[in-house]
Order: sequence, then structure tokens, then C-alpha cells
Amino acid sequence: MSARTLSFLGGGNMAYAMIRGLVSAGFVAAPDVCVVDPVDAQRAKLEAELGVVTRAAADATAGSADVVVLAVKPQVMGPALAGLVPHLGATSLVVSIAAGVTLSTLEGALGEGRRVVRTMPNTPALVSASATGIAGGRHATAADVELVKAMFGALGEVAVVSESLLDAVTGLSGSGPAYVMLFIEALADGGVRAGLPRDAALRLAAQTVLGSAKLLLESGQHPGVLKDQVTSPGGTTIAGVHALERGGLRASVMDAVVAATERARELGTPR
Repeated sequence: MSARTLSFLGGGNMAYAMIRGLVSAGFVAAPDVCVVDPVDAQRAKLEAELGVVTRAAADATAGSADVVVLAVKPQVMGPALAGLVPHLGATSLVVSIAAGVTLSTLEGALGEGRRVVRTMPNTPALVSASATGIAGGRHATAADVELVKAMFGALGEVAVVSESLLDAVTGLSGSGPAYVMLFIEALADGGVRAGLPRDAALRLAAQTVLGSAKLLLESGQHPGVLKDQVTSPGGTTIAGVHALERGGLRASVMDAVVAATERARELGTPR
């Protein structure tokens, strides 16, 4: 099942990634996507690079789409919703990708009975390799959740969770690409420190992360088992693993996820 029309309230990086991924996957045609963004340059970019329709402010075209995606920053969600509500179609399904903005907040601002699904995707949606958590609101139907699953399933992996866990999804996979990019950069820097040319080190580091993730997902084995397959007694890998453990890699990554989760909760706390 796919939506006939989509609109995005906000045309930033995440919206761009989603639109490009959904169009590439054939989920929706570019002319059937409307993006609302107040920045002239961003609208011009979206029109030129993606072929979508744009608006400087919400109107009937944006509000009457089958699915209206809320893709603005949490800090400006209130004013953005106030501008959208007068134009929102009676049957439009509202999907939020904003970190920390709760379903109850959205439902309260949009009006009684509004069907809302809250999600947390990540930027690999740009290459159809996203990881997305989904939680349905009080009035969202099973069909609504299935539609949103199909929508984000066209962009990668999907997990339906309770809303109470979406902040953890934000801290893990929503923010996770930044952690992984830092690791790839550090891995490549290590290769350069060991004598490799920069371009070769970066390609090898990125492919190692990509291949390792693919092996994990397709084999279904625990990461510890796959780690042990590379780690022979007294060998090179255990020397490297020891250095990572000594530097507190696991604790640092866990702390990063928890810190991002707590920040997502702060963003969702009324002030």
C-alpha cells in the first residue's frame, strides 16, 4: 500500500533524505510531493534536485495530502502546527519525525480525533538504508500503522515500538549515524597513522563497517560470535580489541546513546 500524495512540513536534511529515498523506491512520484519551507534557497534546491512542489507556507495543497509529514525542528513545532491546522484535510494522516515531541502534544495541537503516527528515522534513508522506530497514536488505525510501516520500509528497516521507547530509538539509531561516522573517521585516521594513504584508508574503513553490518544482519549471529571469529589467540585483532577496551569504547558508546536519549526526553518536556 502506498500513499497517493505526501507533504512535508519542513524541507531540511531529513526531509530531503526521505523524499529522495521514497521517490527512488517508487513509493511516491516526485510531483505528488509538496514541501513547505520558508527558506527560498532550500525550496529552489528541492525543486531542482528532487522535482517536488514547494510552498513558502502551509496551504490547502500541503494540508490535504494523504500523509502529512512533520519534519520541522522540535523547537518550532508549535508555530508550525498552528500554521498547518487551518489547512489540514479531514482524512489526512499526520506522521511526525520530530525528536521528543509526544503523541499527546501533537494530538492536542492538531485537534480531537486526529490520526497521528510518531516515528524516528535516520539519515541513511537517503540511500534506502534507514532504521526507523514507529509508534501509533490513540486514533491511528492498524491500517495507518501498516501504511507508515510500508512507507519507512521502503527506506530500510522498521521497528514498531511503544511511544515510551521512541526516545531510546532517537538516542540509538536516530543519532547513531553520527557515532558511526565518527568511528569510520577514527578507523581511517588509524590507517593513516599506520601509513595508509588517506583515500585508501577511508574506503577500507567505510567498507569494513558496511560489510560487518551486512554480515551481522544476514547471518543472524550475535556480534560477540562474529568478533570471536576474527580474534585468534595472541593475534593482531585481540591486540586491537584490548586497546579499544582499555580506552573505554563500549562505555563511551553506551553513554552517547543514553545522553542522546535523555536529550530527546528534555525536548519533549513542556516548558
